[in-house]
Amino acid sequence: MPEFFRTGFFRSIAFRLTVWYAGIFSISSCVAFGLFYFLATQTIMNQVDQELMDKAGYFRTIISRSGIVGAQNLAVIEAQAAGEKQVFFRLLYPTGEVFASSSMSYWKDVRLDKKMVDRLMKSRVTVFNTLHIAGQEQNARMMYTFVASNVILHTGLAMNAYSRFLSGFKKIFSISMGFVILFSAVSGMFLSRQALYGVSAIRATASTITGSNLDERVPESGSQDELDLLAVTFNRMLDRISALVKSMREMSDNIAHDLKSPLTRIRGFAELALIQETPGDIESYRTMAANTIEESDHLLDMINTMLVISRAEAGEAEFECAPVDLSAMIIDAWDLFVPLAEDKQITFTQQVDKGVCIQGDAGMLQRAFANLIDNAIKYTPEKGSVHLTLQTCGKALVEIGVKDSGPGIDPQNYQKIFERFFREESSRTTPGTGLGLSLAKTIIEQHSGTISVQPCENGGSIFIVTLPHRNFEII
Repeated sequence: MPEFFRTGFFRSIAFRLTVWYAGIFSISSCVAFGLFYFLATQTIMNQVDQELMDKAGYFRTIISRSGIVGAQNLAVIEAQAAGEKQVFFRLLYPTGEVFASSSMSYWKDVRLDKKMVDRLMKSRVTVFNTLHIAGQEQNARMMYTFVASNVILHTGLAMNAYSRFLSGFKKIFSISMGFVILFSAVSGMFLSRQALYGVSAIRATASTITGSNLDERVPESGSQDELDLLAVTFNRMLDRISALVKSMREMSDNIAHDLKSPLTRIRGFAELALIQETPGDIESYRTMAANTIEESDHLLDMINTMLVISRAEAGEAEFECAPVDLSAMIIDAWDLFVPLAEDKQITFTQQVDKGVCIQGDAGMLQRAFANLIDNAIKYTPEKGSVHLTLQTCGKALVEIGVKDSGPGIDPQNYQKIFERFFREESSRTTPGTGLGLSLAKTIIEQHSGTISVQPCENGGSIFIVTLPHRNFEII
């Protein structure tokens, strides 16, 4: 018993299921017994009543043939034949005067019930009642009925045989109930343990999982029952956790790598300022300060971008949505990057439908489109081309395209390029943090839109953004 308490047995689901199973099984057995006992009692009563009615029929027949004298003789004969301790007969007038009876030595304590006689007189219908015989520890079934127009028969039949049957039935039931409770408890324990075997397997697997060991999985039975589906769901959760941990590790490595470079440069500027030959050279200090500020801004921008992405993915981003003139926003972005495109002699064109309005956060959308255009110009070689498009697709969507003639993207990386800090091998020599496309994807998805990349026929790539189109008027 103490061992059960130490293992928490009485607080386990298996114990509660066993108690419920045994309780319900036992209660059902009691209900079945009660119903059977009630039906048996009613059947016995009906049988006794019918037997008494049959005896009353004999008296009616004898009275009609032989008169009162014949009925007196019949009372004695019937009592002797059945046994004076089993039945008695009384013949009385409606006034309650007894004029004949069988031997009443055994039934001397049984008195006439005036209430029953009155009921019979009023209704003229046979009445019955059950009476306990004082000193005999048994019950008798009494009947009052007319056997002639002015003669009442009062008869009683001992129910000791029936009582012994019912008493034996109760005793057998009591013993049986003990076995029923024991059987239901044992079978309930067995069934509950079998039913919860999958839960035990899940618990055992969960206890072996650590931060460095995420490869364990719960065995799946393939039965498609609730526990098997729970095991499948648990394994899928472990797959997602494993992928998340792997992503976090990769992100941590990338963050460490990307933070290392600017911090190393800042430290280098400081060392150069300390070891320079002319300590009083103010211009060198100014240069060092400017470079430090530039690298710090780079770090802050990267950190702020990561915060925006993380908050958006966690559903905590505070986007301020309002009607936005998307056509004007794309034209402004195009104007902003024209000088950068001219520096690389890139043909920078646009084809924008006028008056396209959506509901969104203007500042966030500007950052998303700026990142897409900046990437297109950054990875397009000199004398290449970049083309912007904005058009409506039916009444529900707006499509923005950013097409470039750069080296293109490996099809295997079409999804990976939107992950944080991911950069293709061909782009690692180009300055950048690997957060631009991830930020753009997060912003677009927060506006219930989609972003994808496709190859172009003549080389390069085209990024396609779709957003819901509502045509709000700009106020």
